[in-house]
Amino acid sequence: MTFLIIIAGIIVTALLAYAIVNYIPRKLHWIVSLVLIALAALLVYKINFEIRKPIKFNKEKKVKYAKVINNLKIIRDAEVAHKKVTGAYTSNGDNLIKFIDTAKFALTQTRNVPKTIDVGGGITKEIEERVIDTIGYEEVRAQFVGRDYKNMMQIPGTDQKFKIEVGVVEKIAGLKAPVFEVKVDKALILKGMDHNLVKQEKEAIGGEEIRGEYVRIGSLGEVSEDGNWPPSYDKGDKKDNE
Repeated sequence: MTFLIIIAGIIVTALLAYAIVNYIPRKLHWIVSLVLIALAALLVYKINFEIRKPIKFNKEKKVKYAKVINNLKIIRDAEVAHKKVTGAYTSNGDNLIKFIDTAKFALTQTRNVPKTIDVGGGITKEIEERVIDTIGYEEVRAQFVGRDYKNMMQIPGTDQKFKIEVGVVEKIAGLKAPVFEVKVDKALILKGMDHNLVKQEKEAIGGEEIRGEYVRIGSLGEVSEDGNWPPSYDKGDKKDNE
């Protein structure tokens, strides 16, 4: 786009110069000069605007994405907790919030207990049996202190909510595992921004960009609790954990 503006500016300037020399009286050249100065100023403004537009777009999109990703991380942690307690993920966002408010983790302790077993023929053998004892409970919401889990299902900057999909995949023959996925179209997050730049954003293939058309966490096709964004969006988490 910027290249086309520059080419158009050069062509218009050349045509005006030709017209001045061949058709416009010398006494009117000062007026033409003012017009050319105005056009030059407009051209510089347009070029500068086109150059700055993607820079501004990238800055604003990262702010929008960060807010969405923050909620997706809370949903992910809630789903992981739900699976730990119940053995499965849930597709009901409201129930997931209630789960955080009411559920508890069992705190366990593992110990080895000596045991005598009969191996036959009057022969016994001493072994150690692994025993897991429940020594207490911890509220799930204790892990979400300072995190706005009450509003985690809201897609920031929109009037819509995330939808959680759950399923089962076969890890190896005969062994199945529960999975979940939450995703949101980039176009929804970036609604109101430059259409062409949003289109380019949806075609991102990775690197320092969020790959694909969606901002996503989890997967229905493989056992994964990861998001599809680059590590730069997780820097704050690492800092908090230090």
